[in-house]
Amino acid sequence: MMKQRVEREEYRLNYAARRTAQRLGWFSIGLGVVQVAMPGVLARTLGIPRGKGLMRLCGLREIATGVGLLMTNDPKPWVQARVGGDALDLGLLATAMLLGNKPLHAAIAAGTVASVTAADVCCERGLETEDHPVTVYDYSDRSGFPDTPDAMRGKAASHGSMKNVPQVAGMAAAERESETRH
Repeated sequence: MMKQRVEREEYRLNYAARRTAQRLGWFSIGLGVVQVAMPGVLARTLGIPRGKGLMRLCGLREIATGVGLLMTNDPKPWVQARVGGDALDLGLLATAMLLGNKPLHAAIAAGTVASVTAADVCCERGLETEDHPVTVYDYSDRSGFPDTPDAMRGKAASHGSMKNVPQVAGMAAAERESETRH
């Protein structure tokens, strides 16, 4: 007689999304350091000649969200902050495309930010799955065989009939095994 299947609900971490969040954190820190260290170069490249201060602010925001992602046990709000920061960056780049002196460079940067935004949104969606319980069934009392192991021995090879299965043991079994390999 089979026991009643035991089920319970539990919350599970989405390890793939958490790994992605960590990678996004390192990416944020790297990008932020570049924006803080070379704001003039980036501003001129994007066609915003007087945008050094704005680049530094964006860099500090990136560093803050990156450190937040790496230091927390709950990366969801930090990934959401990255998505919000991406929206700000896209708005800035749209303005640079319209008013700046290098619209093509700003458009290329906007495409890059859009692809990173897609990664941020995917990570955010993956982390949202942690808020939904998963039904877990307990099969610890089962072996996977309908009968005892002794009763099951040889049934797979004989389609359930033990009459046609040769019972070979010892050296004869070893010899038969070596013959089938050659």
